[in-house]
Amino acid sequence: MADIERVGVVGCGQMGAGIAEVCARSGLQVKVAETTGEALEIGRTRLLNSLTKAAERGKISEEERDAALANLTFTTDLGEFADRDLVIEAVVENEQVKTEIFQVLDQVLTRPDAILASNTSSIPLVKLAVATSRPDHVIGIHFFNPAPVQKLVELIPALTTSEGTISRAQAFAEKVLGKHAIRAQDRSGFVVNALLVPYLLSAIRMFESGIASREDIDNGMEYGCAHPMGP
Repeated sequence: MADIERVGVVGCGQMGAGIAEVCARSGLQVKVAETTGEALEIGRTRLLNSLTKAAERGKISEEERDAALANLTFTTDLGEFADRDLVIEAVVENEQVKTEIFQVLDQVLTRPDAILASNTSSIPLVKLAVATSRPDHVIGIHFFNPAPVQKLVELIPALTTSEGTISRAQAFAEKVLGKHAIRAQDRSGFVVNALLVPYLLSAIRMFESGIASREDIDNGMEYGCAHPMGP
C-alpha cells in the first residue's frame, strides 16, 4: 500500500483547487474543505471547469477527467479529515487562521504519522509546527500557480520536522505527483519568492528611471534569459 493515498486539502480557492486537482489527477482520494457551503460550491465549480478545460485542450483524456472527478469529495467539516494520510492547508496568508486550522487537524487526524503541510510562502513553518502535538510531522509544501501546470514544488522543513517526514513529503511530490521538488530553509520567501521579489523591484526601478521601456525590459528577460514572461 502506498504511504500516502488519502489527501485532504483545506481551502478551495485558486491554489487549493489547483492542489486538489493535481492530487486527484494522480489517482489519490482527495477530500476538499471550505468554511461555507457557498465557498465549497464555488471551489467545486472551479475544479470542474479546470478539469473540463484540460480535457478540451487534450492535456488529459475524458476518461482521466472523469476519474479525477470521482476521486474528489467535498466537506465543510474538518472532522471528516480523520482518515487522511496527508493534509495540505491552502487558506489565506494569516498566521492566526492557519494556526487554528493546524490545531483542529492535529486533534482530528487519527494516523499518528499523518503529515500536516502548509502551502504558505511567508509564514514560518515552525510557528505552525509548535502549535500542534506532532511538530515533527509538519512541513511546508509550496506549490506554484497554476498548480496543475507548474512543475516546481518547494519543500520547507521546520526546525522540528523529522527526516522521515521530509523524505515522505519529497517522495509524495516527486514520485506521486510528478513534480520537481527543491528544499528551502524556513525563512520568508523560501527560494523562488526571495529571488523573485527583488527582481521585480529592480525591473520597476529600471522602468521608473527611464533606463528602458516596459516592453524592452520584458523582452530582454524573455529572449535574453529564457523567462517565459518578463517581469
